[in-house]
Amino acid sequence: QCVRRGYRVGILDLTRGEMGTRGTPELRAREARAAARALGAHTRENLGLPDAHLEPRLDWKLLVAARIRALRPRVLILPYWEGRHPDHVNACRLGQQAAYLAGLEKLDLPGAPHRPFKILYALLFDVPRGVQPTFVVDITRDYARRARAIACYRSQFDGPRVQRGVHIPLTGLEERMATLCGYYGGLIGARYGEPFATRETMQVDDLLQLSVRSI
Repeated sequence: QCVRRGYRVGILDLTRGEMGTRGTPELRAREARAAARALGAHTRENLGLPDAHLEPRLDWKLLVAARIRALRPRVLILPYWEGRHPDHVNACRLGQQAAYLAGLEKLDLPGAPHRPFKILYALLFDVPRGVQPTFVVDITRDYARRARAIACYRSQFDGPRVQRGVHIPLTGLEERMATLCGYYGGLIGARYGEPFATRETMQVDDLLQLSVRSI
């Protein structure tokens, strides 16, 4: 949706996914590039940090902070701060702390200081049950593009649900995403929706312009 509205969109991957049960880092890199093209992203980068070993180390926070200064996003979307995968949780911590560091004028990093205005947390995947979104975006017009991007990661959700004794949560991902997007869309009276959380209270300027009908 952001691309369709004319905004520049970038993706920063932290790892190459080398510890994943399915696929190889090389294959996953090709899939990531294909997905970025499908989404219309203007840039996609990979920091090459060790998969399954992410943590908010200072040197890694500085790497992310340097990219934030270079790319200068107004909105930063991170994984939700709780989840089953430690890397997802630590990616959230890394991103949030790096965003703060990127704004420190006296920090010895390339580029001018910059902090995103808003940090959003994605809720559609790997989120504990019962977590309620702050808001839901109507993605009905953009769902087909989103589905094409997900389909680029074919290595991750084709195959048996259990492989070498390991449960693979991505099996059947397309169907699960359609169900989840349909559910969240229904909450706002749309066909498909994507949920997000914020840590801040959202501001409303005009009560008469509120969306989503009550009765």
